[in-house]
Amino acid sequence: MTDRDSQPDVEHGRSRAPARGPATLLACVPNVSEGRRPEIVERIAQAADGVTGIRVLDVHSDSDHHRSVLTIVGNRVAVEEAAFRLADVATRSIDIRDHRGVHPRIGALDVLPFVPLAGTSMESCVDVAHRVGRRIADELGVPVYFYADAALRPEFRLLVNVRRGEYEGLLASIGRDPTRAPDAGPRLLGPAGATAVGARRALVAFNVHLRTSDVAVATTIARAVRSSSGGLPGVQAIGLPTSRSGIVQVSMNLTDLDVTPLHVAVERVRVEASRHGVEVAESELVGLMPATTTLAAAAAALGLPSLGARQVVELALERAHDA
Repeated sequence: MTDRDSQPDVEHGRSRAPARGPATLLACVPNVSEGRRPEIVERIAQAADGVTGIRVLDVHSDSDHHRSVLTIVGNRVAVEEAAFRLADVATRSIDIRDHRGVHPRIGALDVLPFVPLAGTSMESCVDVAHRVGRRIADELGVPVYFYADAALRPEFRLLVNVRRGEYEGLLASIGRDPTRAPDAGPRLLGPAGATAVGARRALVAFNVHLRTSDVAVATTIARAVRSSSGGLPGVQAIGLPTSRSGIVQVSMNLTDLDVTPLHVAVERVRVEASRHGVEVAESELVGLMPATTTLAAAAAALGLPSLGARQVVELALERAHDA
């Protein structure tokens, strides 16, 4: 959240740059189930930042979701080590049994996706996900489920299927239902719960806040927008309450920006809200988004047929410097 009830974003990252190279650069975007104690989030971020070759680019905390999303980048070896160190601190610092937030979750380190950058193959990210996931299971004793491109079971390509029933449902079923057995680690949940480890393309997480107290309106709009209900392809959406008076939100993940750009999804939410007589209050970006997404949204807002990096002073200078 970007409102006053949210924890402030924490800037991290040392002056060292990640080791570069088109075949090795990747991102990791851990989602941890802590958004109300900034000292814990700081400790988790520092665990990753302490690895040579790693940059923590962003930390976004939300007190309503009780969740923080980190973005770290580096070479394969550095990212693997940073992800495990971060997992170690998160699973020792967060007791999921006491966790109450509006966002679905199954564990202290809820999801751990690896994302290819700069020509890195998806296969490389899958290998990293499997190695890190098995290390978390073996050394930390946390049940691990592999999802998205790293999934070992077709039903777990979709994260929603891994997280169905959340922590409470998994607690009741992990030991007795074979379909809920983890891919690695014990069939038993401890205080850290379970972790979903995956490999996927870059996505944009984006929330649209609506001026109404009726969360049913947000839920209806989310249903109209998301692909699983016949809405926009590549869009996942749920309606959630917030702690702000008279405000609810449509929380979205855009998983295929080539098919459904961000500005198209936001406009669809605006149209659906208008049909219900509800205004859009503001929007919120969770984590980072690609420059191409920003430029496409700016072009749409300004009525431009297109807007490229060469037309933006800072981006044009960066391109000239790299050349």
